[in-house]
Amino acid sequence: MAHLPPNAAIFSPSVARAAASAAKDWSYIDAWLHRKFPRGPPSFERNADTLRVLLALAVANEAADEERAMIARLEAEALDQLRAHQAQSHSQSEPDNNNNNNNPLGDAREAILASLERSLTRDGQIALDSMAALAVQSGIAHPTPPSLAESLIRLTAESLTLEQTLSRLDVLTGYMNREAASTRVLSASLRPPSPSPHQHPDDNDNNAPEAARKPQANDDDDKSSPWQQWQGYHPPPTLALQNLETQRRIKALSSRVPELRDRAKSLSSPTTTSNTPSIEQVRQEEESYLALQAQKQDLEAQVRAFQGLPPDTERARHELESLRAELRRMEMRRDEVFEGLVERASPRKGGGGGRSGLG
Repeated sequence: MAHLPPNAAIFSPSVARAAASAAKDWSYIDAWLHRKFPRGPPSFERNADTLRVLLALAVANEAADEERAMIARLEAEALDQLRAHQAQSHSQSEPDNNNNNNNPLGDAREAILASLERSLTRDGQIALDSMAALAVQSGIAHPTPPSLAESLIRLTAESLTLEQTLSRLDVLTGYMNREAASTRVLSASLRPPSPSPHQHPDDNDNNAPEAARKPQANDDDDKSSPWQQWQGYHPPPTLALQNLETQRRIKALSSRVPELRDRAKSLSSPTTTSNTPSIEQVRQEEESYLALQAQKQDLEAQVRAFQGLPPDTERARHELESLRAELRRMEMRRDEVFEGLVERASPRKGGGGGRSGLG
């Protein structure tokens, strides 16, 4: 009703109710603004839009005030409970433990943590124990979920790296064992058998008479000796011949080395006479050059004859036909002029006879 003058009479009941509601709202807004600010809004701002905005702002402010008051009340109640718990713990504690209970915040923290731990489910307790064990094994003094996750990821990466290293070492160990086994087999095949440990070197001298008396037995023993039974590595029988042949080929090739070296040098550095042209070659080259130059001039003359023609074939053909027609006309004109000159220069038959009669 701010648009109505102050002395205007209101005859409509609905308008009267609206004016009463607006006046009530403005009184509430004025009281709220008076608590917040020393002065209210100016008179020209008293309209419906301003009233709507101020009402919304006042409602939001009161809701925030109520929320803050509730939080303050809860904090006060929690503080009272903590103080009561502290007093109870002090009254029930023994004299020896008085020094340990001087920190009320620590006691409250322990009580809160104990209550939280008691309220955990079985899965929650398992997870908490796992996190605590991981923190202890990782050596983290103040563990947090991100730090524990980073430590777990790092340990997993190190474990995978060690597993790969172990697998590579296993492969390398197997390869080395196989190579060692093959080396042992090759060494056993190349090594001759050792003599019997019970046989002494002087046994041959002591047993010489017996060997003379029993030649057949000695022959049998020689055949059955380890040296005769050993079937290890033996060089091929043609090894000596192969060595001789190889040495012969080396000597033959060594004797040919200077010759091959001189031949390579002669091939790498060609003689100067092969690069110097002779007089006959110069004359032939000059004649061929002059012939090519004459052919070039003829071709240029032929091309020059078609110099004025257009690039299009049809147009060039038409222009050529027109030039030929003009040439024929010029030839006919020449013939006519020549015939006229001949007739004009030659004497007439009648005139010539009269002159002769007069003479």
